[in-house]
Amino acid sequence: MQAPVLPARRGYAWVVEGFGLFRVAPLAWLALVFGYWIAMTVISFIPFVGVVAASVLVPAFSVGFMTASRAAENRLPLEFSNLGAGFRNHAGAQIALGAVYFAAIAALLAATALSDDGTLARWMSTGERPSAEKLASEEFMRALVVSAVLYVPVMMAFWFAPVLVAWHGLSAAKALFFSFFACLINWRAFLAYGVGAAIALFVLPAGVALVAMMLSAGEARTALLSVMFPFLLMLLPTLFASFYASYRDIFGEREGPPADGSA
Repeated sequence: MQAPVLPARRGYAWVVEGFGLFRVAPLAWLALVFGYWIAMTVISFIPFVGVVAASVLVPAFSVGFMTASRAAENRLPLEFSNLGAGFRNHAGAQIALGAVYFAAIAALLAATALSDDGTLARWMSTGERPSAEKLASEEFMRALVVSAVLYVPVMMAFWFAPVLVAWHGLSAAKALFFSFFACLINWRAFLAYGVGAAIALFVLPAGVALVAMMLSAGEARTALLSVMFPFLLMLLPTLFASFYASYRDIFGEREGPPADGSA
């Protein structure tokens, strides 16, 4: 398996193509995203093991959104069963990926504790929100920087790994390896993708919100709610679908189950 080196402009295209996949069935996409949120929220509330279980299941659920994206590409109906595709194909390897993911995040949070005495780690693991003073502290800012830097290689390893397991039948170790190096050799495209995603997530909503505030005579709260909520509804499915666009560019045609996720 050899990944091609793509030009930087393809990174911007992934965001655009993700939006195109969202436009195929917007209501179905929103239903899938809400279904995912509800499932993860319920799982995370399970006493003692909920947070761990939710982290372990992230890779398998990501296959569900890749499956939905391919269904949208082929103009097939998006169904809730798409979310379970990762559990139907090489489920053991998906759980192994989830265990590695949880261990990586735990190690990352432990490393940030050296900067802020565990403030960020407690917030992420228990939901204990820090005080405003701690949030503004230099130590907390340093912990955020450390977490961002350490998360980059984790993100690279897991970007394609779940779908490489599900659709290409790779072991968890091989999938992590190929995903990491596919991202590494295409760093220009991923950098452009990051810029495009940031524009879509922050710059465009902020610009539209500013215009809305001007038109609403300064009623900031109403303007922000009227602008940001629809943007979020569109952007989250768009980002999920853009992951598939990047996979399609780098790994081409899948070699596994059909678009509906059935075996």
